[in-house]
Amino acid sequence: MNSGKGILFAVVAAGLLGGLSWLAGGVPAAPQATQAVPASRQHAMPAGSPGEQATASQEKRAAAGERKILYWVDPMHPAYKSDKPGTAPDCGMDLVPVYADESPTAEKLPPGAVKISPQKQQLIGVRFGTVELRPVRKTIRAVAKLTYDETRIAHVHTKFEGWIDQVFVDYVGKLVRKGQPLFSIYSPELVSTQREYLVALKGKKYLGDAPYPEVSAGALSLAEATRERLRLWDITDEQIKKLEETGQVARTLTFYSPIDGFVLERKAYENVRVTPDMDLYTIADLSTIWANAEVYEYEAPAVSVGQEATMTLTGLPGISFRGRVAYIYPQVDSQTRTLKVRLDFDNADFRLRHDQYANVNIEVDLGRQLVVPEEAVLDSGTEQIVFVAREGGTFEPRKVQLGGKVDDRFIILSGLKPGEKIVTSGNFLIDSESRLKSAMGAMSH
Repeated sequence: MNSGKGILFAVVAAGLLGGLSWLAGGVPAAPQATQAVPASRQHAMPAGSPGEQATASQEKRAAAGERKILYWVDPMHPAYKSDKPGTAPDCGMDLVPVYADESPTAEKLPPGAVKISPQKQQLIGVRFGTVELRPVRKTIRAVAKLTYDETRIAHVHTKFEGWIDQVFVDYVGKLVRKGQPLFSIYSPELVSTQREYLVALKGKKYLGDAPYPEVSAGALSLAEATRERLRLWDITDEQIKKLEETGQVARTLTFYSPIDGFVLERKAYENVRVTPDMDLYTIADLSTIWANAEVYEYEAPAVSVGQEATMTLTGLPGISFRGRVAYIYPQVDSQTRTLKVRLDFDNADFRLRHDQYANVNIEVDLGRQLVVPEEAVLDSGTEQIVFVAREGGTFEPRKVQLGGKVDDRFIILSGLKPGEKIVTSGNFLIDSESRLKSAMGAMSH
């Protein structure tokens, strides 16, 4: 029973090896040198047996001028060779022929290369592609959060103490224009400085033509110093001019918005005492807006300042916004392993709002690169192989160095040349035959 199971196992194993060799166009060639076969291992086949009939058929085909047979080998043990047909003494399997056109001396092939007939290529579904040198653009997709442009935020406060008299912008979120009144303020210090300025102007008028230069220069200097103090307190030139023309001290002065924007924060209320350290209004110009995108760590090297980007929002279907990468932050988030990238987008119609989430596509121009279809690369984890199709149905395994994947193609850094013909389908079966050939060659030494 045990010997019967052993024979059955040997037959099944030989069938699998023979099947792979049949797909590739025959049994891989063994080394040229032959081993001496002991006389004890050569057995004559019983007359009329199936093995004897198969051997006779092979000899007849060889005599009829078909493919030339060099020797016979044991399909289970390629190291065992014989110059005559027969059966293997250890497993009882029929020896299979090795033809002259399959011998290593027939054609010098690269290591691991296999030769497959056009009929077999069609049977296993071999398809081809070409190594191309072409411009490559990569799209990096990321999620972004919108926020204010920090360079377009204005803080409104006084540079003197006082009390707010009237408030003209009285709620957060209101859109204000540059020069629009915000509030009016009463300050004893401001009133006193206005009076000093009027006195200095009178002194300048009467003493400017004095015969003594010191007196004339002093009057002029006092007027200029008082005027500069008002300007440093953010009193506008128009307000100072009005004071000069009317000669009347204003009890309250009005403060105006320095920019166009939306009120983010308000602390100005009527009859409230204010000091210089209080931000009475915070106003943000939203005509441009920032999008802080989170880019994965392995994609970060491909991002640079100035690259174009597009942005879409789920709340605005069918609308795409175009912007550019403005800044790349220096640190990687330790939790998400992402790098923050800031992009600038125009927002003249104010459709983009603070704290919204958006999808960002950053366009990366990689220049002209050598590329192959994704399915052409066999990746074992330790090496990447591409089969190059040569003349006569020969397929050569070529180790390549990959430079990254862009859409459905791999960038090739080394191992291939532009214009080479490569296998894009059926390469798994070709790879199996190539590895089998290499293994059997190693066993024969």
